[in-house]
Amino acid sequence: MHRTRGKVLGVAAAIAATGLLAACGDNDSTATSTPTLAPTTTVTSQPAAAPTSPAESGHEGHQSTPAPAPEQAPPAETVPPERPQPVPTNEVPPADTSNLSEKDRKFLDALKAQGVTPSSPDIALSIGSYVCQGVAAGASEADLTTFVNAMAGSDPSFDPAKMPVEQAGQIYIQTAKQNYCQ
Repeated sequence: MHRTRGKVLGVAAAIAATGLLAACGDNDSTATSTPTLAPTTTVTSQPAAAPTSPAESGHEGHQSTPAPAPEQAPPAETVPPERPQPVPTNEVPPADTSNLSEKDRKFLDALKAQGVTPSSPDIALSIGSYVCQGVAAGASEADLTTFVNAMAGSDPSFDPAKMPVEQAGQIYIQTAKQNYCQ
């Protein structure tokens, strides 16, 4: 009974922590408006009181002239808010494959023949290396599949509309075993 209660409390604490972390922010770092630096001053002019006698003004025979009103600052220029540049949607140019080994090229060609086109050779070669290391270390097929599916699905060029991630993962595993782990 105590063990079950401990597990339930542990799961509840983990869910609460996840919820709190997820609620901390949405990674939105863009400003919604640009502050203006224009001064906001209000100038009120009051009529100058005329002295009643020349002795009060300190200048005999001269009328006091009111000081000119301070100049108003010109209106601030409106600057449009800064906007991020759009991300280009065209395909990534082909990577330089001149420094790849024959084994690397054979693996990449085998993937392409089965409909898997990674965004860069580095991604595919990393996945292939992971498969070979996992096989050499005796990792279970389930473990390999889980991690390879995650890596294949995180490739920017992966399109789940073309094939499920599980199928892409299996293609990576089988192709690596046949063409890369030798």
